[in-house]
Amino acid sequence: MEWLNKYRSAIRGVKHEGDTTGEFITIDDFEAYIKIPDDEPAKNGIILLTDILGHRFKNAQLIADQFAANGYLVLVPDLFYGDHVPLGGSSGLDLQKWLVGEYHEKKIAHTPSVIDPILDKCITEMRTKYNVKKIGLIGYCFGAKYVVRFLKPDQGKVDVGFVAHPSLVENEELEATKGPLAIAAAENDQMFPAEKRQESERILESLALPYMFTFYGGVGHGFALRGDISNPKVLFAKENAFLQALQWVDVHLKV
Repeated sequence: MEWLNKYRSAIRGVKHEGDTTGEFITIDDFEAYIKIPDDEPAKNGIILLTDILGHRFKNAQLIADQFAANGYLVLVPDLFYGDHVPLGGSSGLDLQKWLVGEYHEKKIAHTPSVIDPILDKCITEMRTKYNVKKIGLIGYCFGAKYVVRFLKPDQGKVDVGFVAHPSLVENEELEATKGPLAIAAAENDQMFPAEKRQESERILESLALPYMFTFYGGVGHGFALRGDISNPKVLFAKENAFLQALQWVDVHLKV
């Protein structure tokens, strides 16, 4: 499958430095990283959906901590039941087999029928246990698909979405979106090439919903989560994409 060859770029990247300050909890039958703001109970929350490197990848936790420092309760669920792909991949890895769960000890697939219920449980956990009123959904690469799928405020899902270097989002999923969505796109991205960017922009324009589209030149797929920040262009794009996400959710949640 052509997308598999393109998706191999989702395995490459750089681990960022810093100390994480959250903890791991169990929600129903899956693990999640959680960071609660230090100062006061959070009125609003963010669910951060990772790429295939998973919730135990330090970079994702550092970003979660940054959102919490700005007043949000943040959950980063394990979308893969422990079956994340390691940074750099592994010998003989077949991404199609991974996607359908052939490597998982319990043969759990990494498809909507499995991942959608995880998100539903995260939303319930936030609203009932932590009394969160509004929820933003942030997604990187693989996780972006589920931001789009769950951006339906009228159905009690999430209120606002942000995605960076998205992958595997179907046009029908984007057309079914019901809430404000922001996209941070990379110039050099086989998973979200120019034609897909333009197609997505046309769909968002037709929906007549709030949307924002930011295009970062000189960077590639994964820049916002695991880019090489020793490169000034990547560092700028990564930091700016975080600020874009923060400002976007602030505007739509803190009202």
